[in-house]
Amino acid sequence: MDNTFQFNKPWILQRADPYVLYEGGWYYFTASVPAYDSVVLRRSRTLEGLADAEEKVLWVKHESGIMSEHIWAPEIHFLFGKWYIYYAGGDKDDVWEIRPYVLMCTGDDPYEDPWVECGQMQCADDDPFSFQAFSLDATVFEDNGIWYFVWAEKVGVGKQISNLYIAKMESGTKLATVQVLLTTPDYDWERVGFWVNEGPGIIRRGDKIYLTFSASETGVYYCVGLLTAVSGTDLLDPLNWKKDRWPVLGTDASKNLFGPGHNSFTVDEQGRDIMVYHARTEAEIEGNPLYNPNRHAFLMPVLWDENDRPVFSFDNRFPS
Repeated sequence: MDNTFQFNKPWILQRADPYVLYEGGWYYFTASVPAYDSVVLRRSRTLEGLADAEEKVLWVKHESGIMSEHIWAPEIHFLFGKWYIYYAGGDKDDVWEIRPYVLMCTGDDPYEDPWVECGQMQCADDDPFSFQAFSLDATVFEDNGIWYFVWAEKVGVGKQISNLYIAKMESGTKLATVQVLLTTPDYDWERVGFWVNEGPGIIRRGDKIYLTFSASETGVYYCVGLLTAVSGTDLLDPLNWKKDRWPVLGTDASKNLFGPGHNSFTVDEQGRDIMVYHARTEAEIEGNPLYNPNRHAFLMPVLWDENDRPVFSFDNRFPS
């Protein structure tokens, strides 16, 4: 993939919350589909090839009860020797009763082998708080042999606030520790329409761990913030994470890119860092932004400054 590729142009249409994983010589792609009714997966030997790859439906929502509405933001990961997909789902009887759920592949090939339901992600035995309210957008990452689970959950009475939490993992389906608050919407750019921190994504450089997250309502004010930690430190200590004062990526009307966010990270065939994100190409949204399907998946080269901090810009190009 070189600079002739159309970075920051619609790549895969109507696929919000895009997630790309490169594992075992394959690129895997999953995302929220407009109907919010299933978990899908594509694979390709090249990153560009995902755009035209066959999309397979791995799982379909229930007719009633849990996991019957709002199937959101699936992510595929390989950990503890198994393939897992983490996703959120609601209940037709209460569509906002959103919780994180887990699928597990029964074989070694996540595209060809069957997947089974593992139910809701389990909190640690001594944790009375996690997944008790609207919870979604789970991601996982490993540091020094320890796997961590990061997710968004709403708290409060009345005006609910979406925070990001972190915990260690005991297995692919259960947490090992009680939740720790990572970030809450502190600043005005995180509080437009709704007070929101959600959609965490992880990228690393040297000994630094960078966690991007999305903030505010899902229209033109949706934007990306950044937390930074050092590998090997106590990642369950909130003081070991530093939050940037300002968003690192937001709407650019001059480029017809509105509300970028809910991103993941991968690498191209040359090993260069790529941000995978969704955005809209129109400022005016017809109807409820949540149900408007025109959030598309985009690719952006990630550049690095002299301090090994990621630089996110719609003008990014890889050096020739």
